[in-house]
Amino acid sequence: MNAIGIASVSALVCCLAAPRAASADPVEDFYRGKSIDLVIGYTPGGTYDLYARLVGRFLGEFIPGKPRIVIRNMPGGGSRVAAGFVYSIGPKDGTVIATADQSLAVEQAMGDKTLTIDVNRFQYIGSPIAENNTTVTWYTSGVKTIEDAKLREVPMGATGGSTSSQYPKAMNALLGTKFKIVAGYPGGNDISLAMEKGEVMGRGSNAWGAWKATHSDWLRDHKLNILVQIGLSKAPDLPDVPLLMDLATNDGDRAVLKLLSASGSIGRPLFVAPGVPAERVAALRDAFDRMTKDKAFLDAAAAGGFEVLPVEGAELQRIVDEITSTPKPIADRLTEIIGGIEQNTR
Repeated sequence: MNAIGIASVSALVCCLAAPRAASADPVEDFYRGKSIDLVIGYTPGGTYDLYARLVGRFLGEFIPGKPRIVIRNMPGGGSRVAAGFVYSIGPKDGTVIATADQSLAVEQAMGDKTLTIDVNRFQYIGSPIAENNTTVTWYTSGVKTIEDAKLREVPMGATGGSTSSQYPKAMNALLGTKFKIVAGYPGGNDISLAMEKGEVMGRGSNAWGAWKATHSDWLRDHKLNILVQIGLSKAPDLPDVPLLMDLATNDGDRAVLKLLSASGSIGRPLFVAPGVPAERVAALRDAFDRMTKDKAFLDAAAAGGFEVLPVEGAELQRIVDEITSTPKPIADRLTEIIGGIEQNTR
């Protein structure tokens, strides 16, 4: 074969190989030139929003095809509006990621009939933080301990059917506190502002790390009374603040409070809809895992005062499945204690 013939064959081989090379990574081909909506179930300024925005700044760089991440706040119903959108309305192709309240799995375990989604069917990508929640009061409230909260009515801000209302309800029923739940705030930041202005005396739920990240000045100036921490073990830097489940006076109450405390291990979850192709879910999980080890991401988190204690997607899926599989008698007791779930209409 002469030189011209060899060149022609080589060109033909290259032409045939080119399409195969272009489709070597279908996930990269899919995401290239696209954007991903990161839907946040709360208003701007709260910890779900702030952690999601931190993730949104970096995650796209680790996803094949490097899609742009677009932040979209969708508050309402204690984040159920956002969760319902992703579950039933939004595209099921991996172009929507969402974050919603960590307590949704507990609500499902309790058999909440107003919950129109199956949280087990979400496909979890990961959580940038898993840590204890806290119930706090403002320094002018005169309520410094759980014992104080048993002696007088204490108005507490809440977003609706989330941990912000669940914790005070459970403490009222099992510990004898007198929290008065003031529901309807769109997000945690709104509750903090209301507490600062004196509209309410405290906040039913916020992550301990979130207080350190967003209001370190309040902690420094002793403007928050941390009544209780909610988790399965104490935070190392809160050794003197009691665990909620340790305040139970019998094994049955402790089992109920342990179920309520388990959602802290979910943290600030990120998930995609049922039906997103498995290879895209795997790519998003891998991107999340690599992002949480990246120096630029960790430096940005540290600069913003955010702790990063990540939970991988597969582990998050396991935790959700375990919570929703809680024995019915325990879940029913918690349902009876918490009662109806207030819905946020603002």
